[in-house]
Amino acid sequence: MALSIDDIRKAIGSEADSLLNHKAKVGKDQIHVPGPDWVNRIFTPSDRHPQVLRSLESLYGHGRLANTGYLSILPVDQGIEHSAGASFAPNPEYFDAENIVKLAIEGGSNAVASTFGVLGIVARKYAHKIPFIVKVNHNEFLTYPNKFDQIMFGTIKEAWDMGAAAIGATIYFGSPESGRQIVEVAQAFKQAHDLGMATILWCYLRNPAFKKDKDFHVSADLTGQANHLGVTIQADIVKQKLPLNTGGYKAISSKENPYGKMSDKMYTDLSSDHPIDLCRYQVLNGYNGRAGLINSGGESKGESDVAEAITTAVINKRAGGMGLISGRKAFQKPMKDGVKLLNAVQDVYLCKDVTVA
Repeated sequence: MALSIDDIRKAIGSEADSLLNHKAKVGKDQIHVPGPDWVNRIFTPSDRHPQVLRSLESLYGHGRLANTGYLSILPVDQGIEHSAGASFAPNPEYFDAENIVKLAIEGGSNAVASTFGVLGIVARKYAHKIPFIVKVNHNEFLTYPNKFDQIMFGTIKEAWDMGAAAIGATIYFGSPESGRQIVEVAQAFKQAHDLGMATILWCYLRNPAFKKDKDFHVSADLTGQANHLGVTIQADIVKQKLPLNTGGYKAISSKENPYGKMSDKMYTDLSSDHPIDLCRYQVLNGYNGRAGLINSGGESKGESDVAEAITTAVINKRAGGMGLISGRKAFQKPMKDGVKLLNAVQDVYLCKDVTVA
């Protein structure tokens, strides 16, 4: 049975009134709100090939959120990004690639996002049953000492050959390697669009200087600009961490070492300290929502996972976002519990009482 608004309120707890009744600083009339006509409304006027529109329709037309304009995606690339042992030790059945795809299907996801290896090993059995998103680059995280760089793990043609509906990639904006990554991913996205696949960009920040008194890797102003760079290279959808603060530009910049460009109106007129306003600022940077924003679910913390996932979904939806991409919270537990969590997130987007702020 789907969660009711009362169930959602209970899960959010003391934050319920603040999150469910907040009036956004920038009104919803200024953004493109997800809906059943999303592909026609947003992408038909674009330069995307008809095959890309078909691939996008397959993403938006699958799972429990089919034809709502919202997305629930299961991402499992942590076997590379965080090491397979660390990622799958809590639930070793997910060393088996097939169980990853099964979780996405049983959980009613729109799509499953994973590596060339995971999706390729089961492609003939499942590529026609659930849309595949092939993650094409990774931080391999085995070099000693550890380095933080995204490198290509295969070709775009390989993703197309296995029947993928989309490719995903990460850029570490702000890192010394980001210039090369931008060029590589821009070229990959062009080839993916030429072949008829959609594109999703993990717009992450990576620089030690972004950690001051707070961790500004999750600052709305910096992550918003990362999103804006991502849609500039024609990401159809951007994945971003939920913002937890703002003022990154101000904290990093000084007279001795000026950084970036900012306007006070970014903080006074376009945002506030409220979680929904912080997330709305991310949406604004994706062409006022034309490139859908999906927020990540974060690490698994155990018993609080479902409540945290519901809270994140409420913030994303009310901010004008497009959905959640939840991995570790779903697969680092028994499959039935992972399905329950994915369904709880989807219920937020299905609940008409959770409105766009």
